[in-house]
Amino acid sequence: MSNRHLARTIAMQSLFLWDFNGKQNVNIEQAIKDVFANFAPQFNDQGFVQGVIAGTMEHIDEIDGYITKYATEWPLDQITIVDRNILRIGVYELLFNDDIPAKVAINEAIEIAKTFGSEASGKFVNGVLGAIYKDLEKKGE
Repeated sequence: MSNRHLARTIAMQSLFLWDFNGKQNVNIEQAIKDVFANFAPQFNDQGFVQGVIAGTMEHIDEIDGYITKYATEWPLDQITIVDRNILRIGVYELLFNDDIPAKVAINEAIEIAKTFGSEASGKFVNGVLGAIYKDLEKKGE
């Protein structure tokens, strides 16, 4: 597993904890520390994880708006917590992080969804992020 893949997994798990526990009731920094301590105590790319989470949190309203717009059959609160937070990271990387190529952001999100989500999660994440990407291409972005 590459460092960036592991970092995205840790970011997803941290956001999952934050979301599962009611968002405002969880210190995201503590959630990150807990995930590192339990799943990757020797991992040395904490800066990437913190950057993904900070960027996602900074744009959370816009990101959730995109998810709502492109997952038309699923209200945001009905998307599983795992899929919702994988999508949040994917949308953040796709729209707000110029250092990550779009196809890398989409592929990483799909792989994490296949690992942590349900049987249909990979296809669902691919469908939502793929639709966003196609619209960005049409607009020339």
